Amino acid sequence: MNFSFLNNLPGELATFIMAMLPIAEVRVSIPMGLFVYGLPISSALFWSLLGNLSIGFLIIVLINPLASYLFSKSEFFRKFFNWIFLRTRNKFYDKYQRFGDLALVLFIAIPLPTTGIWTGSIAAWLFGIEKKKSFILVSIGAIIAAAIVSFTSLGIYILAF
Repeated sequence: MNFSFLNNLPGELATFIMAMLPIAEVRVSIPMGLFVYGLPISSALFWSLLGNLSIGFLIIVLINPLASYLFSKSEFFRKFFNWIFLRTRNKFYDKYQRFGDLALVLFIAIPLPTTGIWTGSIAAWLFGIEKKKSFILVSIGAIIAAAIVSFTSLGIYILAF
């Protein structure tokens, strides 16, 4: 993935934007803030969480009207969103039925590809979780993920020196 568009931005803004991207999120933005931009851990953590939580909030608030609009206007978007929704539902349904809200928090908290605030926010919408509750749950998951990535990044840094 090419992130050259971030090269000329201040480290804080680049970290914030990186945290908003669906594949990157905090699992890339925190190490990038620390090791590429030389931000202190508090700053890398703050800007990563702010970016990640901002996109989570936007998804939760905008997904229903956006999906409804795009479904009605475009066959391409109807197929695309159906694919994303089916994939998310299949990946998450059994866990949500078994563990409820905790499943959503843990799904977001584990910093692996295809987990995170993007997929978790879509899953919350698919399962009809109320917006305020969704934001609280995805925020808890994002904070846990950020802590895991921070501790891991710092541990790798300490071991390297």
